[in-house]
Amino acid sequence: MAAAPNIFRRFAASVRGVAAIEFAMVLPFLLTLLLASFDAGNAITIYMKVRSATFALAAITNTYGNGTNNDSIQATDMTTITSATAAVLAPYPSAPTVVTITQIKAASSTSATVSWSYSVNGTAYTAGTAWTKFPSQLTSTNSCNSYPCYLIFAEVTYTFTPSFGYFVTGPIALYDNVYVAPRKTTCIAYVPQTGTTC
Repeated sequence: MAAAPNIFRRFAASVRGVAAIEFAMVLPFLLTLLLASFDAGNAITIYMKVRSATFALAAITNTYGNGTNNDSIQATDMTTITSATAAVLAPYPSAPTVVTITQIKAASSTSATVSWSYSVNGTAYTAGTAWTKFPSQLTSTNSCNSYPCYLIFAEVTYTFTPSFGYFVTGPIALYDNVYVAPRKTTCIAYVPQTGTTC
């Protein structure tokens, strides 16, 4: 029985297993950090693709015209325009993507309405309704030389599902939007909603 205190003393003074114990304590944190960085890297990559897709939608749409030279947007054209998002988002799946393209008619720096709107996997804005989403920078700088003026508003929402962090964050909505002005004409006609001209 007298040997028992000596055994406990030797056990307390031993340092042979300290490295293994420290590693076992740090390992869960290191694994969490590794998996979180993998998800964060994917999220950043996809967000940059969402931004590129938004700009591509706006840039393609604003090359059309008001219908005077048969350059208005037909229904088939809009399908082609919005399918550009799948090409930009590749190799990531485009299934969780909501794409909306809208033309805004500004009657003044404080009054605007929806001219036409088209959406894939989402809800288009109703033509004729008031538009209240103008950023303050756009209205304060008077982006229109004369009224009425038209702007194309493109927006893309992508639902990113983390591979490892889903149980912590759940799905993450990555969103971007951009305003552009028509390049060729004052406005762009979308035939299914505006007819052959604006």
